[in-house]
Amino acid sequence: MNLMNSRRRARISLAALAAAAAIAAAPGCRDGEAPGDPVSAVAPADVKQLKKELSAMRASIAKMAPARAYIVVDTHSNRIYLRTADKIMLDAKCSTGSGGEYVDEASGRRWIFETPHGIFKINSRTTSPWWRKPDWAFLEEGESIPKDEKERYDPEMMGDYAMGFGNGYFIHGTIYERLLGINVTHGCVRVGSEDLKIMFDKTPLGTAVFIF
Repeated sequence: MNLMNSRRRARISLAALAAAAAIAAAPGCRDGEAPGDPVSAVAPADVKQLKKELSAMRASIAKMAPARAYIVVDTHSNRIYLRTADKIMLDAKCSTGSGGEYVDEASGRRWIFETPHGIFKINSRTTSPWWRKPDWAFLEEGESIPKDEKERYDPEMMGDYAMGFGNGYFIHGTIYERLLGINVTHGCVRVGSEDLKIMFDKTPLGTAVFIF
């Protein structure tokens, strides 16, 4: 991710700047000299260039930061945040992908149930969504895949709201709120009804979503 790489580069530059400053301040060194260790030494002349690069990186990061509220999903702790650059507007439990796998022995088709990591945008917003059950939802239950498309639709599973962020993945409600905080989903992000309502009301189309 470009944002994370830029931050990492900024941290590296900060470390290099600190090293250069330490060398310049080391006892027994005259102006323009570095201590005798040729492996770790950074010439004081580099400090000015490091400061210039660091300033440019900070400006680049500032430009990439969303100007309005954005969503952050932590799949490790199963927390979802609605926040701005300097304020957390919502901190709530969620459920993310289980990391499990299902293989259909008859066809050899294979599904891995993970929530994707990366930077996304909200590209759809739906109230009272109906879930279109994919093939794996029937196969997991030992049921035949229906030929009638109408048999795929479930009006309750996704709760009151759904926000799509690409490739069939959604932030949506759940009828299994007791499982919030646990990695149990097939890839979508489940949120409790009250928290989802707050988030839905404050996240228009185009809202950035950061998932890690």
